[in-house]
Amino acid sequence: MKDSHLPLSDIPSLLAQGIGAELHWFPEDVQSSRLAAVLVGMANTKGGIILLGVAPRSGQVHGLKDPNESMERVFQAALLSDPPLILPVPRLYNVQQARVLAISVPAGLPNVYCLEGRYLGREGFQTNPLPARRLRQLLLERGVVQFEAQVPPLASLADLDSNKFNAYLQALNLPGEETAQEVLLRRGCLKREGDLLRPTYAALLLFGHYPQQWLPNATILAARFSGVTLSEHYLKQDIGGALPDQLRQAEAFVQSNLRSVVRLVGLTHQETLEYPPEAARELLVNAVAHRDYNLQGDNIHLFIFADRIEIHSPGGLPGPVTLNNLLEARFSRNAVIVQALSDLGFVERLGYGLDRVVAVMRQNGLRSPRFEEIAGSFRVTLFGDIEALAGLNQASQTAALQDLSKYQEMGLNPRQELALGFLTRHHRITSREYQELCPDVHPETLRRDLVELVSRGVLIKVGDKRATYYILK
Repeated sequence: MKDSHLPLSDIPSLLAQGIGAELHWFPEDVQSSRLAAVLVGMANTKGGIILLGVAPRSGQVHGLKDPNESMERVFQAALLSDPPLILPVPRLYNVQQARVLAISVPAGLPNVYCLEGRYLGREGFQTNPLPARRLRQLLLERGVVQFEAQVPPLASLADLDSNKFNAYLQALNLPGEETAQEVLLRRGCLKREGDLLRPTYAALLLFGHYPQQWLPNATILAARFSGVTLSEHYLKQDIGGALPDQLRQAEAFVQSNLRSVVRLVGLTHQETLEYPPEAARELLVNAVAHRDYNLQGDNIHLFIFADRIEIHSPGGLPGPVTLNNLLEARFSRNAVIVQALSDLGFVERLGYGLDRVVAVMRQNGLRSPRFEEIAGSFRVTLFGDIEALAGLNQASQTAALQDLSKYQEMGLNPRQELALGFLTRHHRITSREYQELCPDVHPETLRRDLVELVSRGVLIKVGDKRATYYILK
């Protein structure tokens, strides 16, 4: 999780913005209950910042007489929430020769919080009870109530395909004498209602005869476009059925619609597909496993363009996951579905996560994926190698690419090999471009890489200071 995006280090600029959904302030003697209400409201919305030591109407900084007492008041207010709010430690700032306490409420906290039985949210500069519809959506988004665990009206065991869940049981290879129904009940796919066992949405999505009877948009729209934009000329496939079948069909669509290119892999040229298949597969599994099935206005989109692949998944990032931590975070709004897909043999794809996609793209000399939240959906874009796809046939591609095999015996590190691969396509590389190829490596390490390549006669340094770039010798 990250703190609010407001510029916390510049308190005067915050005060100039005025009180809003993500900013509020109080005088030093604010009651703990009033402070708790705004804390809960921000925690249930987009987070924000609260300043103590500021006049409520004028916004003038009066400061704090006893910062320690104010700090204690913040902790007391956080404990009034149910469940208690766990927040970053408030920080003191010197403003106009006075001291102000800044309280950060991170976005995407993992729970839904209430104060004295009321679920509050922020609307403009006010803190109000959440409307029932918004509260239900928030409970689903943060995993307090899981949509996949609910039972659709009128659904029964007859809606499940025995062949599908028997194959699942075989994949589990469990010891003992448990019946299929007992296993599915324990795995969260069935719920007991009185004397009846009924399937959840997760069970219908995984093993249903026709899941789209219950969730019409639980499908994948796959399309291949001839150009770089949406156009009237395309190849389309509507992919439905149970989720494991959807994944197999979507992977087959990708495989059959990717072109072959000659690309530098390590220091040798190899004929390969324009995108690493494992990267596309991983993104498809993540989209199917983690989409918000409660949102039924749209389906998953798999669009293959001439220069990129886009995968859109309905619903924003779940729970505490943000664009800043999604490569490290491990959280799912569909825990039952994720576990079942893992049991069915998708484990290596689920285990790697999006960080694996980033690594595989870099290993193939391609740009890192782009991750975006757009209009209530999550979009990932894989970018192709434009020059490799510029219309050259395989023979001319091979002739056009420089032969780097002579460097194989030099013991270059993987970063340096990436730099040479970049040079074969772009003919020059700058320090900034090298940093973009290896964003997790310290700039000084990359500088030494380039210096070593120059000293060993691989590269020539051209220019000086910021105008410096490198070419193959």
